[in-house]
Amino acid sequence: MPVSRVFRSVAKVFLALFLVTGLTSGTFAQDDGKRLRTEPLTVESAEKTHRFTVEVAVSAPERSRGLMFREEMAADDGMLFIFEKEGDRYFWMKNTPLPLDIIYIDAAGKIVSIAADTTPFSEQTIPSGAPAKYVLELNAGTSAERGIVVGDTVSSASMTGG
Repeated sequence: MPVSRVFRSVAKVFLALFLVTGLTSGTFAQDDGKRLRTEPLTVESAEKTHRFTVEVAVSAPERSRGLMFREEMAADDGMLFIFEKEGDRYFWMKNTPLPLDIIYIDAAGKIVSIAADTTPFSEQTIPSGAPAKYVLELNAGTSAERGIVVGDTVSSASMTGG
């Protein structure tokens, strides 16, 4: 066997061991306490305005991490995911211990679908069902408690370019 093939095989084994060790030891599976920048967000629902403070996930790494590993979130807090373009969105709850309401929002700020009371740690995909540019995650039950429904309007500085 040529030396380069042996080297590549050994390198793959070490990489696999590093990843497995890191994942099982919790190196990657911890909430590092770092939070993203926050901003106010409002949901206009019927004749009520609901106010939240949301962390804003804009980059791919920020969106990938989302609320993974978070064990608690204040009642009026959430996370807003911003994508460059409107499109079909698919989220999951892998590594997420908090049950959430996942709210899909189109480019105009209109709620197009709500996945209420999602299952913590589930790897089942949760589709938007319609094109969405934004996704808002709130504590599970918040949508029902406050009467937030499909068709309501969501706004924040990041959504309006401000």
